[in-house]
Amino acid sequence: MKTPSLDLARLRDRVLERLPGKSAPPEIPVYAAPEPTAARGFAEAAQGGLADLEARIPPMGTPTEPAFAPRWQKTDRLSPEASAGGGLVRGADGNARPHYWGHRERLRARFLTGGHKPMPEYELLELLLFNAIPRIDVKPLAKRLLAAFGDLNGVVAASERNILRIDGATDKVWLQLRIAEAFAHRMGQAKVLNREVLSSWSDVVSYCRTTMAHRDTEQFRILFLDRKNVVIADEEQATGTVDHVPVYPREVARRALELNASALILIHNHPSGDPTPSGADLDMTRRIVASCGALDIVIHDHMIIGKDQEVSFRALGLIDDPVAG
Repeated sequence: MKTPSLDLARLRDRVLERLPGKSAPPEIPVYAAPEPTAARGFAEAAQGGLADLEARIPPMGTPTEPAFAPRWQKTDRLSPEASAGGGLVRGADGNARPHYWGHRERLRARFLTGGHKPMPEYELLELLLFNAIPRIDVKPLAKRLLAAFGDLNGVVAASERNILRIDGATDKVWLQLRIAEAFAHRMGQAKVLNREVLSSWSDVVSYCRTTMAHRDTEQFRILFLDRKNVVIADEEQATGTVDHVPVYPREVARRALELNASALILIHNHPSGDPTPSGADLDMTRRIVASCGALDIVIHDHMIIGKDQEVSFRALGLIDDPVAG
């Protein structure tokens, strides 16, 4: 049987007729469509902000980088790069570690048991750098320093400016080198001061090499001797440039009188490495000999120190023997 369709309006009217006091159906409210308004979208100020933002954003596909690079870089301590190129070693426990782990203790043990003679220069320099740089492999730095300055003497005598140019060198590295230089100078000086210098000439030459051979500027020093040729003072008189040092004969003579010295040994270095006397060296020596000779102060010798050898004015016949004279 087919269900007849339901006329909702007629059904509503019949129900309302049966309700008391209801004679007419209420009006059904009609909602009007809203009046059309202006075109909708972003306000003018917002659109300007979007345009500014688009101007700041680089085009798609453009490579970008931070405006300020980080001051630190996170590295993998177990990577071959972080282990100074030596790669990894696997210990008895099976764990991989950089090759330099335990290197410091092994190197110290070798030094204490076997001494310094069988050790190459870079390992001796490593021992010194341990006090300046903790916990990392300093062998590459030691080798860079030796490559730049030739040998240990050159490294220890290098200027602060040149040391800090080397990759990895720090102020603490510079401090350790200065301490090592101070020890070397004091030990060499102890073999000269208060000693009869003419009978220990090799010690004098060794001391002069240690203190002056690898300097990058000229230095003029004087050893002051008493009547028994014992060294009573060792003083730096002047420091100059790479090829000149100002020396005043009057000041040399005055200082000798102040110390009551009877003889002098003049010493200066040539940073070029060539100890051949220049015309200025010859002239300066003649004037000092004349100034001190007038005061009965003997000039035993004038030595010029080069990087690998030294020249003696007396050996070249440029200073007369006071005994023969």
